[in-house]
Amino acid sequence: MILSGNEIKRELGNNIVIEPFDDQLLNPNSYNLCLHDELIVYEEIVLDMKRPNRFRRFTIPAEGFVLNPHQLYLGRTMERTETHNFVPMLEGRSSIGRMGLFVHITAGFGDAGFRGFWTLEMFAVQPIRIYPGVPICQIFYHQLHGDVTEYNSEKYQNNTDIQPSMLFKEWEKKTDPQKRLAFGQEVAE
Repeated sequence: MILSGNEIKRELGNNIVIEPFDDQLLNPNSYNLCLHDELIVYEEIVLDMKRPNRFRRFTIPAEGFVLNPHQLYLGRTMERTETHNFVPMLEGRSSIGRMGLFVHITAGFGDAGFRGFWTLEMFAVQPIRIYPGVPICQIFYHQLHGDVTEYNSEKYQNNTDIQPSMLFKEWEKKTDPQKRLAFGQEVAE
């Protein structure tokens, strides 16, 4: 089941935190989140999953910033959220989608226990001018059934900024508990 807007508001300060919160951004079954004034763009021609990729930071001026097609832009919400005992989900607003701007490419599914800002993976179908503070996406909440083990990731939990991919951390070598002898010291059977 999805929480109604009224239920989202009732859960504020308990299982749901949205900071700052503005009643005018509350919808019948979601809450609009706004775009922060910064973006990052990867500088690599080929992105590598096994290492951090260089990126450049831009500030979106008050007069707007044009997103170009065939370029991934990472932004973030102005609001910090925290969710307990519900599953937070993020979707683009239909008014934004009707202008050809994808706000999250695949990462709209959150986890119970997530605390931080939402990083937005933005991709434009055609050039589009965006503005800081625009209500760009909406968060909604699903009820959970069963015992909850809350999200606790070293990669993205408690973030305070736009988060580029940290997939490389999953590739980092794990320590091998098997001890190895130096070359030439193996015991022959």
